[in-house]
Amino acid sequence: MIHFAQAQYLLLLLLIPFFFILYTIVLSLRRKRVRKFGDEALVNQLMPSYTKGKAWIRLVLFSIGFFFFVIGLSRPQIGAKLKEHETKGAEIMIVLDVSNSMLAEDYSPNRLERAKLAISRLVDKLRDDRIGLIVFAGNAFVQLPITTDYVSAKMFLNSITTESVPIQGTAIGDAINTAMRSFSAQSEKSRAIIVITDGENHEDDPVAAATQAAETGVRVFTIGVGSPEGKPIPFEGELMKDKEGNIVVTRLDEKVLQDVAVAGNGVYVRAGNSEFGLNPVIDDIRKMEDERYSSIVFEEYDEQFMYFLGIALFFFALEMLVGDRRSKRHLFKR
Repeated sequence: MIHFAQAQYLLLLLLIPFFFILYTIVLSLRRKRVRKFGDEALVNQLMPSYTKGKAWIRLVLFSIGFFFFVIGLSRPQIGAKLKEHETKGAEIMIVLDVSNSMLAEDYSPNRLERAKLAISRLVDKLRDDRIGLIVFAGNAFVQLPITTDYVSAKMFLNSITTESVPIQGTAIGDAINTAMRSFSAQSEKSRAIIVITDGENHEDDPVAAATQAAETGVRVFTIGVGSPEGKPIPFEGELMKDKEGNIVVTRLDEKVLQDVAVAGNGVYVRAGNSEFGLNPVIDDIRKMEDERYSSIVFEEYDEQFMYFLGIALFFFALEMLVGDRRSKRHLFKR
C-alpha cells in the first residue's frame, strides 16, 4: 500500500490539463497573428523549420515529467512494517460528574468547564500512560475506552456537557464500578481511578465500590469540585428551583469524597481555581510501579520519492532535447 507523507502536493496534478488548454490558446493567438501577414499556408512555407508536432511532443513530455515530479514531491512511501511497541506507564480512568450541579459557578465559567480544562491540561502532559474517560450523573457511561490516543481523548472531552447522561443524579458508586470494568486485560499493577465531582451522592454506596476497587489493586482518588457554602445552579436562563419554588443550592460534600479516597487507598484533593488538584494526584500515581504495555504499530515506511524525481528529471531532459525546429536530416535521401 502506498502512503503519501505530503499528500497536499497532489493537488498540483490539476494543473496538467491547464498546460494543454493554455498551449491551445497560444496556438490560436499565433494563427490570428499569422493571418494578418497573409495566407496561413503561404506564411508556413516561408518558415520551413517551424513544426507544430514537436511543440506538442515537448508539451506531452513536460506534462509527464511534471506528473512524476509532483508524485515525488508528495513523498510516496511503501513497505510499512508491523512492529511490536512496548511502553511503560499507568492506566488512568478519569470519572467526571456531569450532573446539573456541575453548572454551579464556584469556578469560572462553571464547575464542569473548569474540570474539563484541567483534564485537558493533564492530557497534554501524558506520554506513555493510558487514559480513559467515564461520565456519570444518575448512571455512568464510558465516554472514551482506555487508550494512548491523546488527540481523541481531547476531542471526546470537548464534547462533554450535562446532557451527556440523560438521567440526572450523582451515582459515584456506579461510576467507580464502570471504571473498574474498563481497564485493559494487560493492566494489573498500575491502575488508578480519579473521580471528579461535587460529592453530592444520592444514588448508591461509593465507599463500598472504592473498597472493592482497592481489594483488586486499583487506587481511587477523589477531587472535590465546589465550595462548602454552596452556589445556585443556573439552568435555562434562570436559577434551578425545587418543587416548592426554593432556589437549589449545591454544596461540596467533602466527607463522602474523603471516605471514598480512604477506602480506595487514594488521596482526596479539594480543587482550587489556580491548582485544580490533578497535578498532585498524578504525582502520586507516578510513584506506583509502571505497567508494561505492548501494542502493534506501523513503522518504518520506505521512502520512494527519489525514484519518481529521477523519472521526472529524465522526461524534463528529453523535453529539452526535442527542440522546437524541424530536423534537417532525413533518414532516406531522394
